[in-house]
Amino acid sequence: MATDTPTILATSGGYRMHERLRFEFAELVHYAVDLSGADARIPKVCHIGTAMGDQRWFNAEMDEAGRHAGYAMSHLNLFTMPNVEDVEGHLLEQDVVWVNGGSVANLLAVWRVHDLDQILRRVWEAGVVLAGVSAGSICWFEGGTTDSFGAELRAVTNALGFLPYGNGVHYDSEARRRPLVHRLVADGTLPTTHCTDDGVGLLYRGTELVEAVTEQDGKGAYIVTRDGDSAVEERLEPRRL
Repeated sequence: MATDTPTILATSGGYRMHERLRFEFAELVHYAVDLSGADARIPKVCHIGTAMGDQRWFNAEMDEAGRHAGYAMSHLNLFTMPNVEDVEGHLLEQDVVWVNGGSVANLLAVWRVHDLDQILRRVWEAGVVLAGVSAGSICWFEGGTTDSFGAELRAVTNALGFLPYGNGVHYDSEARRRPLVHRLVADGTLPTTHCTDDGVGLLYRGTELVEAVTEQDGKGAYIVTRDGDSAVEERLEPRRL
């Protein structure tokens, strides 16, 4: 089922521990499915794990979490070749495309080799909900902060640009993230930047930020804007899912 307006849910969360499984899907993943309107049948969710190198063991963990949630899971693997013949056709059949974290720099490079950047734009415009965590959040924006290049955080500025903002993930759990976002916004490397604490997601209809939501109490979302040579941060109170 397609949404009426192109929809993105960009998050720093989506998973939680489970007593029998390695993890289960938390409220942010369920919210992405709810946004798709797939409530009259088994929701179709395609996981893209490029940022972790399409690790098959993680695909299996996602399958377990999907069975527990009642979702029909699939995976788009690009290593060593695409695992489906018609990538665009497969993604258009989904209710949600969920992109996992890892190296956003490597993800972007591999996606462009396979024209997935162009395919995902058409999939988004067709009404399939695009969502993800960490690298799977940054990828939809102009750029953000990443450890893709090494232990020292750096800027990535060549993301897909579906959303005309920067993106800061793990804002409360990694101490270097906030000051780097502020510096990059202040010097113009990143545009106005939307940030999420762990457990928080940002919902966009088209390119408009509609709301912040959270699966954990006490968390926040933030908008960082440039003011002269400085950065100004505004906190948004997310709605508890």
